[in-house]
This record gives sequence, structure tokens and C-alpha cells, in this order.
Amino acid sequence: MIDSDIVPFRVEIPERELTDLRRRLAETRWPAQIPGVGWDRGVPLDYLKDLAAHWKQRFDWRLWEKRLNEYPQFLTEIDGARVHFLHVRSPHPEAMPLLMLHGWPGSVLEFLEVIEPLIDPDDPADAFDLVIPSHPNFGFSGPAPDSGWDSARTARAYAELMRRLGYPRYAAQGGDFGATIAPDLGRLDPDHVLAVHVNAATFGFMPFGAVPDDVAATMTDLERERLVSIERFMAEGSGYFRIQGTRPHTLGFALADSPAGQLAWIAEKFQEWTGKPGLPEDSVDRDHMLADISVYWFTNTAGSSAQMYYESLHTGNYPTRSRTPTAVANFAGDIAIRRFAEQVNTIVRWTDYDVGGHFAAMEAPATLVADIRAFFRDLR
Repeated sequence: MIDSDIVPFRVEIPERELTDLRRRLAETRWPAQIPGVGWDRGVPLDYLKDLAAHWKQRFDWRLWEKRLNEYPQFLTEIDGARVHFLHVRSPHPEAMPLLMLHGWPGSVLEFLEVIEPLIDPDDPADAFDLVIPSHPNFGFSGPAPDSGWDSARTARAYAELMRRLGYPRYAAQGGDFGATIAPDLGRLDPDHVLAVHVNAATFGFMPFGAVPDDVAATMTDLERERLVSIERFMAEGSGYFRIQGTRPHTLGFALADSPAGQLAWIAEKFQEWTGKPGLPEDSVDRDHMLADISVYWFTNTAGSSAQMYYESLHTGNYPTRSRTPTAVANFAGDIAIRRFAEQVNTIVRWTDYDVGGHFAAMEAPATLVADIRAFFRDLR
């Protein structure tokens, strides 16, 4: 029993699991597709066959497992759920504690390129102690034992985690679902959260419902572009959200049984959400993307991670006003709009970039690190 203790953890996927993955990929039954439509109807067959072959024959999980195990990792139990996390202390004693929160389809692996520059910068005044958890139902935390793990409950668990680690004051950063959980931490634990930094922000940072004509008439060109992107997403790109938000159990059977299905489900999001047009590999390292997908496969959390979407659609909670200082870094393709974000957040820094994308820590790590440093520098 882990209970409230914090115990060391290492990632050690049994060799039989790697063998089973390669076997399943070799025995994939491929679907027929309409030729010549590219990505318009989803992942193209030729692309996924090539990606699956790379996963089976050339991808080396042990290298990524070794990279992850270079950092201290732990398990604890909070509110009945197992929580896995990295706790990487800076060599500089005055470092600011920073909780870094991934989204879907992300994992703790997406932060590998930003850990070293954040914990050991050229200027010790910019140093951070990092706490990087796998959300309940995700990755090495594994499936949660009960329902109700929405953003607010997850935030409460992380407030408790930071208390157990002995941090009376700390900052929070997150993208995608992390950009929902981090602001909720500022609402639920304002006496301890110094400030919040987000990227790939959506819920609470964009219009909720239709924008009135009189408001739309005052929008800037960039705001209108983002509004068009939101409308396009709702019309053409939100199918995964509706499925995971309404029938996560049904979807879970396919994703738990077929690595090719899991590969397509996540690779599509890397293609759609990364900042550069073209293939996912034009924006992120192919093996880094496969390492992230491998976490979902080896932990069998594709179905359980979808529960976050179900909870989001059924919780009935809408963000209340937060007084916690909040910074937004909008990377290429991000859709947050300041005037709407300010309705429920205290925005003190807003930066728009034409680089990177949804997976900023993987696509533009140096830019993300610089933005985090710049925001928190005056708050220490």
C-alpha cells in the first residue's frame, strides 16, 4: 500500500511487453481507404504503415526509459488515486518550486527538453525545482479507482502533493488540460499558488458559446483568425472530444487492444495540432512522439485518460473568477483570446508567438523556457 507515503519509482517495462507490442504491430489488420484524400478524412494508410514499421523495427523504448529514469520519480496516493511524479530539484538553493502539468495526448515525457534549462539556468535567479506529475488516469499513475477526476479534483490532489513535498509557496504551469488544472489550482489554493503560466489554453481562455455581433465587430484580425480556428475545430476537429467525452469505455476496447489504433488516435493530433503544416515529424522528433504514445500503450491508459474528457463534459463546473496572476503564452495555432480569458482570469502577461504549437515543450522548448523565466522572474 502506498497510502500517503512517498516512495521511489523507476520505469521498468518488462521485455515481454515490448515483444508483445512488436507482435501486435506485425499482425495489424489494415483498413481500406479512399485514395488521394490526404489527411482530410483522418490518418492516411501509407503514413501509418510507415510509422508503425518504425515503431516496431527502429524505435528504442529503452533509450527513452533511461532518459526518464535519470530523474527522481516517486509514487504516492492522494484521494484514493495513485499519483506518479518526477521531482527534480535545482542545484540552486533559492529555486522556485514549479508544478508542470501535461495535457492529452501528452505525458511527463513531453517535458524532457525543458527540465535541464529550468533547473540549472545560466542565471541562478531563474532556477526552478520541478514537480511533474502524471495525472490520475494517465501514464504511470495508472487508472483511477473511481469517477470524478475532473480538473478541479486533480488540482486539489496537486495542492496536497505540494504540501506533502514541503512547498508552502509554489507556481504552476500547464498546457492543454494542464492549462485547465493549473488555473484551477490558483482558484482552489490561492494562499499557496504564487502565479500560473499556461500554453495551449482553451477552456476559460476562449469564448463560451457564440460571440455576439457587436463584440465580433471590435475584434482584431488575430482575434478573428482564432475565432475562425475555434469554429473550424468545432465543426471538423472535435470528433475525438465528443467520443472521449461521451463513450470513453467503448473507445477503450479498441485502444487497449490495438497498438496501430492507438498510434493513429494520437498521431492524428500531432499532425493537426503542431505548428508547422505537413507531417508531425516536421514539428517534433519522430521518436519523441513515439515515446509519448508508448507511455499510453505500456500503461494501458488510453481508455482511462479519456475519462478526463467525460468528466469535463459532465462536471457542470465553469471556472470562477481567479485573482491569481496568470500568464498566457500563445504558440502557433493556439486559440486563446485575451478579452475572453480576462473574464475569469487575472491576466498580467500575454505573449503571441508565430513558432511552436500545441506541444510547445516538444516543438519550441527554448521559447517556452524563456517565456516561463520572464514571467516568474519578478514574482520570486
